[in-house]
Amino acid sequence: MLSASDIFIIVMVVLAVAIFAIYKLSNRNYRRNIETQDFIEANKQTLSIYVIDKKFAKPTENDFSRQIYAQIPPSARKRKVCMVRAKVGAQIVTLITDKNVYDVLTPKKTVKAEISGLYLVKVVGVNLADKKKKTLKERMSLFVKSDPKKEAEKIVKK
Repeated sequence: MLSASDIFIIVMVVLAVAIFAIYKLSNRNYRRNIETQDFIEANKQTLSIYVIDKKFAKPTENDFSRQIYAQIPPSARKRKVCMVRAKVGAQIVTLITDKNVYDVLTPKKTVKAEISGLYLVKVVGVNLADKKKKTLKERMSLFVKSDPKKEAEKIVKK
């Protein structure tokens, strides 16, 4: 028969092993992320691109060449990513980007962007605050003509 203290010890050991495993995995992913960012920073270049189309979908062989599609890990093939079809120089390519850059881009426009391989790092010279999607509260505040406190002060002064 297991006593309460035996069960408690078993649970604590299992929790300690789980926490250690999570720590090791997160540490490895953190190192990988730093290496990736260093690689992107070393290889990025600023180019003028014409954005043809953008979509949020799973990568397919139609989007990338066979060689590039074969290098994509199977787990990444099942995930939806932000893809931008753009004309870079004389070539039409599909670029992968982050959500915040994806939101800023508008199709059928020429923009200056930093590109590292097939990864669109950021858009240069665009005010992100103006381009990002506004919430309902932000849109409603555009219709307010002035500050309510100032309006109240004007009424009191009269």
